[in-house]
Amino acid sequence: MDDLWVFAYGSLIWRPGFEYEERAKARLAGFHRSLCIYSHVHRGTPERPGLVFGLDRGGSCVGMAFRVGGARREETVAYLRERELVTNVYLETTLPVRLEDGRSVRALAYVVDRGHTQYAGRIGIAEAAALVARSHGQSGPNDEYVRSALTEIQAMGLSDRWLESVVARL
Repeated sequence: MDDLWVFAYGSLIWRPGFEYEERAKARLAGFHRSLCIYSHVHRGTPERPGLVFGLDRGGSCVGMAFRVGGARREETVAYLRERELVTNVYLETTLPVRLEDGRSVRALAYVVDRGHTQYAGRIGIAEAAALVARSHGQSGPNDEYVRSALTEIQAMGLSDRWLESVVARL
């Protein structure tokens, strides 16, 4: 069975939850990281939705790619489906990514379904900060998730002024 690559752009970066053989910084073209999904389970509830990241159309996204050995492929995909497809706001797809060392691989990725009711689209800094500050879900406080994401993004040598502005308001 072939190895599996998984592209991480949010909490999978710092908490993948599966065993992997290799971890590498990677760029995905055609999509960007966006705090564009109302969270009804992990970081909020339907009554008090939080915000989580999605891969939205346009631009590019630098994240992490994880290589999973072929023997763990099926269990990893099952785990990711249970984690990421709770409300089906993500579409599971395989996309080409370029690893930091220049290799190109096809990686499993979860992109936002823009037609889903939890798609928040582009929202302002003040509204995003207000939603994040008040929300809590099964996986913990929303502000913890957003702060952790910013820390990891910065640790990769990246900056995100919009996200930095949201965190500054928390």
